[in-house]
Amino acid sequence: MNRRHCATAAITLVCALALLTAPVQAMAAPIPEPGPTSTAPAAPKKSLEEVREEIDTLYRKAGAATDAYNLAEEQSKKQSREIVRLTKSIADGQARIAELKDRAGAQAREQYRSGGLPPGAQLVLSGDPDLFMDGVNQARQGQQATKGMLTELEQAQEDLETYTKDASLNWEKIEASRVKQAKAKKSINAQIAAAEKIESQLAKEEQARLLQLEKDAASTAQAAWLSSGALKDINREASAAGKQALAFATAQIGKPYVWGAEGPGSYDCSGLTSQAWAAAKQPIPRTSQEQWRQLPHVAIQDMRPGDLIIYHSDASHVGMYVGDGSIVHAPRPGRHVTLTGAGTMQILGVVRPDK
Repeated sequence: MNRRHCATAAITLVCALALLTAPVQAMAAPIPEPGPTSTAPAAPKKSLEEVREEIDTLYRKAGAATDAYNLAEEQSKKQSREIVRLTKSIADGQARIAELKDRAGAQAREQYRSGGLPPGAQLVLSGDPDLFMDGVNQARQGQQATKGMLTELEQAQEDLETYTKDASLNWEKIEASRVKQAKAKKSINAQIAAAEKIESQLAKEEQARLLQLEKDAASTAQAAWLSSGALKDINREASAAGKQALAFATAQIGKPYVWGAEGPGSYDCSGLTSQAWAAAKQPIPRTSQEQWRQLPHVAIQDMRPGDLIIYHSDASHVGMYVGDGSIVHAPRPGRHVTLTGAGTMQILGVVRPDK
């Protein structure tokens, strides 16, 4: 029964792996039903600056949700690989147990052929002293071999139970990651749809003014950052790997931002930075939050080209420093990979992939 149970568990896990490659289905936000006509006075129209701030907030929330989605996807892939490894261990363990049981059966059959007498009794009945002494040594060796085999069998069974339990736990984690992905994707869709709806309701001249307001806000933030003396001591050169990463990232300028994308035709912010450093043979975490959490931190005054600047208090955005106070980054939906001032957003800190 134990063997059959483990085999069933292994088959179930292997079959389950087929489900893991299925992409999470996009979930659009439900369309609210029209409510009764209200006689309340209409809310005052927002200024274009307020609209810009609202759109910016929505895209920032979408960026944070994108990071949650990407992290859940990475965890799911990692756990899937672990289940594959455990499934092989389960199969190997079952084969080892079968082999040990066959050996135990062979010993039992040999004892039966010898009359069913234990080795000690057979020695006492022997009338040959030399045979007696040889038999003593053989009996001891046989007892040690039997004890070792039983110990190994017990250990193999314990290992098999552990593998099966670990595989079940990883399957539960994968399911949790899939739920997290679906929730994050729903949030992403909702935030982006809300921002796009606001933009679509603007007249063409308002959209042009909105774009100019974005540029003005970025310029103001960059000027304030530069006037703070942030670049005063930044005069370091990129490392050899940093130059490779920079070459890759700047070559992507003009390609569209697409959430969850990591090339070659489009990127999100951390998709761009992770692929750039992968091109430099220096793999880094996939998401901006994990890049901030796992990579070595450096002070802004020690920053050099190729380093990653992490933005916002939730580490929801990342760009690559190119020097002279600028970054290359994938900004948000509706925009393209571009160069901009490193101080145009709230800087959380700097990390160095090749420190």
